[in-house]
Amino acid sequence: MADYVIMTDSCCDLPAELAEELSLEVLPLRLNMGGQEYRNLLDGREIGFQAFYSRIRAGEMPVTSAVNPEEFRAAMGPVLEAGKDILCLCFSSALSTTYQSAVIAAQELAEEFPERKIHVEDSLCASMGQGLFVWLCAQEKQKGKTLEELAAYAGEIKGQVCHWFTVNDLNHLKRGGRVSATAALFGTMLSVKPVLHVDDEGRLIPMEKCRGRRAALLALVDHMEKTASDPANQTVFLSHGDCLEDAEFVAEEIRRRFGTKDIRIGYIGPVIGSHTGAGVVALFFLGGQR
Repeated sequence: MADYVIMTDSCCDLPAELAEELSLEVLPLRLNMGGQEYRNLLDGREIGFQAFYSRIRAGEMPVTSAVNPEEFRAAMGPVLEAGKDILCLCFSSALSTTYQSAVIAAQELAEEFPERKIHVEDSLCASMGQGLFVWLCAQEKQKGKTLEELAAYAGEIKGQVCHWFTVNDLNHLKRGGRVSATAALFGTMLSVKPVLHVDDEGRLIPMEKCRGRRAALLALVDHMEKTASDPANQTVFLSHGDCLEDAEFVAEEIRRRFGTKDIRIGYIGPVIGSHTGAGVVALFFLGGQR
C-alpha cells in the first residue's frame, strides 16, 4: 500500500502546531492589504492575527486570492516524485476557486504520474469547520485507513460538519460577494446581530436575527443543541475574529449545557477574516444535518 499525504489550504484556520502534528501539507491563500501582498500562513508570520484585525477595524479593505493551479502543481509534484499519493481537502467551492485549482493541477499531474493517485475533495466547509473536517480525516489516517478508504470517509462525513457563526454586520460579506445585497439588509440595524450557517452546498446563508450580541452567541449553542450528535463526547472547534472572550463565553455555555470536554479555540485567519470582519465567532461540530 502506497503512503499518502493529506494536503489542504490555509482556510482550514488550524493552529500551526496542530497542522504540523498531523503532518499536513498546507497551501496558503493570499490577501492584498495596503498595497502589499501577504500569504495567509497558519502561524501568522507574514501578517499577525491581531495586527490584521486592528487594520480591519481601522477601515482597511483587503482583497483575497485563491491558491492557483501552478501553486498546487508545485506542492503536489514533489510528493508524487517521492512515490506518495495525495488526498487534497479543499475550502468550499462555493466560496473560492481553490478547489477548482486543485482539480486542474491534479488532472495535469495524473498524466505525468499515471502510477500515482490524487484524490481532490471539495470539503464544502470553511474556517475551522474545514479544520475540523481535516482533523477528523487525519485521525482516521492515523488509524490506518488507506487513501481510498479515507476518501470515502471524507465524502460521507463532510455533510455532517455543522457551521454556525455570527458577525457584527454583513457589510464585509456583502462587499466580498459572499452574501447577496438583499441578504445584507438582513443585519444592518445596529442592535440586530445576524446568525448564519454554511449549507449543504457550502454557501453562507443568513438564518436569523438576534437582538444583541449575547443573544447571537447563545443562538449558536441553541443550534448545536438541536442538531449535534452526542455533543458531550465529540471534539468541538470554535474560531474567532479577535474576540477571544466571546469565543470563551460560547465554550463555557457548551460545557454547561452538554458537558463537552474537548473544545479547541483558534483565530480566524486573515483571508476568511477579510470577508467576515472583526468580531466574528464561529462554532463547528458534528451533527445529523447541517
